[in-house]
Amino acid sequence: MLDVDREAITEGPVGRVLLVLAAPLVAQNVVYVANALVDTFWLGRVGEDAVAAVGLSLPVQSLLGATVVIGAVGTQILVSQRAGDGDEAGARRVAVNGALVALAVTAAVALPVVAYADEVVALLGADPALAGTTATYLAIVIAALPVGAVGDTVENCFTAYGDTRAVFHVTLVGVLVNAVAAPVLIFGVGPAPALGVAGAALGTALAGVAGLLWVLGYAAGIGRDTFRLTRDAFALDAAAVREVVAVGLPLGGQRGVSELVRVLVVGLVAVAGGAAGVAAYTVGARVATLAIVPALGMQQAAQSMIGQNLGADAPERARRTTTVGTGMVVAGFLALGALQFLFAGGIADLLAPDLTATGRDLAVTYLRILGASYWALGGTYTLLAGFNGASRTRTSFVADLVKYWAVRFPIAVAAVPVATTVGAFGVTVTPGLGWGVEAVFWAVAASNVVGFLGLGAYFLYTTRRGMFANAAERAGGGDAGDAAAAEAADDD
Repeated sequence: MLDVDREAITEGPVGRVLLVLAAPLVAQNVVYVANALVDTFWLGRVGEDAVAAVGLSLPVQSLLGATVVIGAVGTQILVSQRAGDGDEAGARRVAVNGALVALAVTAAVALPVVAYADEVVALLGADPALAGTTATYLAIVIAALPVGAVGDTVENCFTAYGDTRAVFHVTLVGVLVNAVAAPVLIFGVGPAPALGVAGAALGTALAGVAGLLWVLGYAAGIGRDTFRLTRDAFALDAAAVREVVAVGLPLGGQRGVSELVRVLVVGLVAVAGGAAGVAAYTVGARVATLAIVPALGMQQAAQSMIGQNLGADAPERARRTTTVGTGMVVAGFLALGALQFLFAGGIADLLAPDLTATGRDLAVTYLRILGASYWALGGTYTLLAGFNGASRTRTSFVADLVKYWAVRFPIAVAAVPVATTVGAFGVTVTPGLGWGVEAVFWAVAASNVVGFLGLGAYFLYTTRRGMFANAAERAGGGDAGDAAAAEAADDD
């Protein structure tokens, strides 16, 4: 993999630099998603109920994962801006305090969920046959959430400096640990007992610990010199904490509103489609998570590149990074979606060969519907990178609020009978339309397309009103903590 120096980020060819920066991040995210696919692959050989049990826990995991974003992505954006402005001491200070934010926030939500995992699963309306294994899996994975949050925050500092290879190495170590541990702990090998679903969760937790230890070694200067934490950075800085929270909190809110809808949607799927519907939805969700990896890598690369260019007072280059990246992702995802549509059956058979006939048919249907909307889903990530890199993170929150609550959830409600109680949190939905679980699949695709088109229109509006020029002025003046107020002013 190629290295990208700081000069190339602010002066090199935009498309080429984006690709070189994104390539290790794409590889890293492929490896990261492999952690989840390892569980699905092995548990798919245990049975449909095992896949469904993990599937029921996924929205809760993702909902709580929104707290990771506050520290991890808030830190990345601010560190990249300071790196572009040449403020090395400030970047290190933000990194340490961002990691403290990540640890504190995630621990605050993880501890009660671990203690009351059975009650949380009961709120989902899980089938009694699935509730116990779902609660066990959830408790183990969430117990390791603070470890992963600190690791992600430190990794994002390397991304902010353009050292995306370091992030790839860290994730690869974690997945290799999980790839070995998961089958051993699920099925039992030698002295290790067969733990089933709990074994899959333990493998994931061990992977998180291994990744944290590896990235801390890099940050201590072992094997890398791109970004290093020195002793003077290890001090609580209230101003840095406020900045990280100010930039990261809207992004955490963005993730939270989208994941809460996913929790409710899983409840709708369980009512309308039963275990077969949940298993099919889980297969589709896992594949979509893998499919968006290139867009996520491009988003992470673009956010760092945009932040550094704004710190270096190059707003036009920041704008062009966003538009070039979005065009590349949309084109690539049109091809990716076509491939998934054509080979949906083979993908379902590979991931979960023991699905019932009904479960397989639903999985194939969902995979095809998802594939048709991939271009919009991918393009949304790079558009959001433009807003996030400019510290306009509130836009991401509002965009997802509209996408998930105004489009996805209302359409998904049509899946259930005319009047029913959705499993998630005991919400009574009236009226449903009885369209069946396929309505949920279409709701996902429709929200992807509407979200991209609306966000694209708003991007054109804000850039014409000087969004990037204003952000460059703020970044150069060190006023990132006033981002929320500045964003409101830009919208007037």
